[in-house]
Amino acid sequence: MQSTEINLTSPEFKAHPYPTFAQMRTYDAVHKLVKTNGQVSWLIMRYEDAERALRDQRLVKDAMSVLTKEELEQRFPWAQSSADTRPRQLLAVDPPDHTRLRALVNISFTSRLVEQWRERIQAIANTLLDAVQDKGEMDLIEDFAFPLPITVITEMLGIPNEDHAKFRHWSNTFVEAAGDPERMRETQDSMQEFRTYLSELIGRKREQQAEDLLSKLIQAETEGDRLSENELVWMVWILLIAGHETTVNLISNGILTLLQHPDQLEKLKQDPSLVKTAIEELLRYNGPVMAATSRWAREDVEIGGKLIRRGDEVLVVLSSANRDGETFEHADELDITRKENKHLAFGKGIHYCLGAPLARMEGQIAINTLLQRMPNLRLNTAVENLVWRPGSLIMGLNKLPLAF
Repeated sequence: MQSTEINLTSPEFKAHPYPTFAQMRTYDAVHKLVKTNGQVSWLIMRYEDAERALRDQRLVKDAMSVLTKEELEQRFPWAQSSADTRPRQLLAVDPPDHTRLRALVNISFTSRLVEQWRERIQAIANTLLDAVQDKGEMDLIEDFAFPLPITVITEMLGIPNEDHAKFRHWSNTFVEAAGDPERMRETQDSMQEFRTYLSELIGRKREQQAEDLLSKLIQAETEGDRLSENELVWMVWILLIAGHETTVNLISNGILTLLQHPDQLEKLKQDPSLVKTAIEELLRYNGPVMAATSRWAREDVEIGGKLIRRGDEVLVVLSSANRDGETFEHADELDITRKENKHLAFGKGIHYCLGAPLARMEGQIAINTLLQRMPNLRLNTAVENLVWRPGSLIMGLNKLPLAF
């Protein structure tokens, strides 16, 4: 095999990643990547290995529990290492902390409670499309795919609508820097702005609580335990980012994929009841998250015949695992009626996406509403003009110009 150069953060790579993923699954399924700072990262490419890695509790989320102070300073020179200020959020902690934090928010994201938002989500979708209906064109992301989920999650949390633009800036700054040490250094001012904003908002909510999720988190208690101020800030941070970022890319990637597969697009337009299996297939085929957030080997671990040393970083490449022909029949074909679809787009194990029921509902409503109201939907630019966002976490476009 020729040497494979892979850069998950590169927009150019993201434009055509799947042939490289296929090659790596065959010849280099657990790929050792040595970064410029000497840090070793392992890319897990096959489905079977990926599923095991996502469940393996020897691969931990909290780097501070594995790395020495010197190693932390070398690998994360931009980060604060104080136990009082480090991120205490669901994607960066392990049991028992993870178990406790998740228990405090789980109740708000059950399928039953999420279902209560269906009418509101439908109303938001209709309002957004009303605003562009007479124009004959739109940027799907700016006009629809971003404002829909950010409106939903901010309403759930009880955050003012006028602050949406701030959240988009903060979210973009973080997710587009993921995997790039230089860009991560540049995020620190934005992260501090975000923390300051949330601390002030939490202070106001403490004085005047309401029925929103943020107020409930402030009040939340399980077995006599409450969220600390730091935990509360980071919990809101992850709910805001994860609560809209995945859905933005699910909607936009999904529409692009359907437009590139007109037979499947027509099938869904003719039978909107297929939307549930369609969403699962779109999540598998070109999902919104390229790689799961970092895990760290707590001890030496063997995966796919490769020895991963204690302290090495492990990245599970979901986009590759979901195209593995050993698991999915005709893996590179889009089939919105696919029944056996055990994709990993929302992860697996204890870190399975908390907001999966909400993302699914938003995706189903958004795509069906769009196709039914704008039946002549089409790309308003050449595919090669589309630009993918940087960062190793997300698979998403900057813009998606559409005409109808």
